Amino acid sequence: MINIKEDEKLSVLNHSCAHMMAQAIKRLYPNALFWVGPTIEEGFYYDIDLGDKVLSMDDLELIEKEMKKIVKEDKLIKREELTKEEALEMFKEDPYKIDLINNMDEDTLITCYRQGEFVDLCRGPHVAKTKLLKHYKLLKVSGAYFKGDSKNKMLQRVYGVCFENEEDLQNHLNMLEEAKKRDHKKLGKELELFMMSEYGPGFPFFLPKGMILRNELENFWYQEHTKENYLFIKTPIMLSKELWEVSGHWSNYRENMYISNIDDKEFAIKPMNCPGGMLVYKNGLHSYKDLPLRVGELGQVHRHEASGALNGLFRVRTFTQDDAHIFMTEEQIESEIISLINFIDRMYGIFGLTYDIELSTRPEEKYIGSIEVWDRAEKTLEEACAKAGRTCKINPGDGAFYGPKLDFHIKDSLGRVWQCGTIQLDMNLPERFDLTYIASDGSKKRPIMLHRVIYGSIERFIGILIEHYAGAFPLWLSPVQVNVIPVNNEYHLEYAKEVYEKLKDLNIRVELDDREEKLGYKMRESVMKKNPYALIIGQKEVDNKNISYRKRGSEETVTVSIDEFINIVNSEINNKI
Repeated sequence: MINIKEDEKLSVLNHSCAHMMAQAIKRLYPNALFWVGPTIEEGFYYDIDLGDKVLSMDDLELIEKEMKKIVKEDKLIKREELTKEEALEMFKEDPYKIDLINNMDEDTLITCYRQGEFVDLCRGPHVAKTKLLKHYKLLKVSGAYFKGDSKNKMLQRVYGVCFENEEDLQNHLNMLEEAKKRDHKKLGKELELFMMSEYGPGFPFFLPKGMILRNELENFWYQEHTKENYLFIKTPIMLSKELWEVSGHWSNYRENMYISNIDDKEFAIKPMNCPGGMLVYKNGLHSYKDLPLRVGELGQVHRHEASGALNGLFRVRTFTQDDAHIFMTEEQIESEIISLINFIDRMYGIFGLTYDIELSTRPEEKYIGSIEVWDRAEKTLEEACAKAGRTCKINPGDGAFYGPKLDFHIKDSLGRVWQCGTIQLDMNLPERFDLTYIASDGSKKRPIMLHRVIYGSIERFIGILIEHYAGAFPLWLSPVQVNVIPVNNEYHLEYAKEVYEKLKDLNIRVELDDREEKLGYKMRESVMKKNPYALIIGQKEVDNKNISYRKRGSEETVTVSIDEFINIVNSEINNKI
């Protein structure tokens, strides 16, 4: 799925279409006032104050018809430059524009774009005329607070998208429809993976089948990290205020933390695992011979998120980060990063996920450490990427205040991009916590530290996988791997139970559908539940002591011995295909 904001031509097209939509709305609702209408990854939106009028999907159709008229009128789109005084005069009846203008510096060049009777403040650029905006679609309307502040008035946000031709627009709309079918909230409920409750907004409940999926992902994580010589820890979920003061979270992140009092002392539930990892490192003495020291933790964290931002498993208030902190000497940085990149590549490959790497460099203002150290660290990350056979796109100024980072943007089966993995060089915490190791000459030195995650958050990664696979998980991940279905319980249930027990004893996740329902009904339900294998036990199977199976996605029924089937299943599980 294309990122419209990053495509220069589409970005201009969509922003121009946002203005055309606003013009149509102003014609239909003359009292309408507009806040901002930017281009976003999915297209564009405009925040609108319509007084008491609440837009519906039917209203969006009316707006689209008015936009069609504006296209036919072929209005020229003209850029105008204004002084601050002229801008204030032009928009004197519009409190939203007055607010924007008053927050501009005196010497700021103010520009607006005009098409026919409609004009709005805008930096641009725009297309030359409205005739170039034929292929659009308004998608939805939602609420949005003015300036994103819940204390302000609720505006209406209308979303849309625009393409250069009808084919591209239809392809995009088809992709959106497919994405709707794959919505992890919908599939999570249908497949009985997880639930949400009004008693804990943003705190997901994992159901038995969801726990199987989660446990498989965690077991895989532990197995792969063991191969890479990681050690594992578990740190407390709540720690005292003093620790968060040392780490810097108390002064910089407190509003996102959950605070409590114990014995008249302030504690905070951890929003990050790192400070606990620092205490573990300080628990013992370390020599250069111990390094690199790779310490992993599947640590549950809590962060306060605005209720309006919560979204299934994608945005929650508690989640498990697959954190690891790697302590090393400066000479080991490059080799560790190369090894990490290859490790992350192997992990994502199992799920059929491709990715791009982005190098985020030193922020312009708030950062710690010298520019020389930052330059060296950034160069090391870039060279490690190249030596690992990968390229990285530079994302200037977006590094953390404590160091540069490599972000891994994965692509799912629909081409959508998700930021999951990250490798971050930290020049802050080793200093704050006074971490040291004994160098070969007997002196104390400060270790270099890497933060890194691969899944990012297990909850969010599960949400991504649900949509990536459309709920049809590969056999090794599937909560139910085999569904045993007797054709007629009176004659076939006894043998079906034998098959069920044999598979269960071999740790194959199996269910027995012994309901008094017709075979066709039970087969259709097995397909709906996206079970990888359905075993059909009829009279021939009972007589010959074998099984017939149908694989997910196939109409072919294959008859084999039970041992042959077990070999097929085990091979598929072991090879994670």
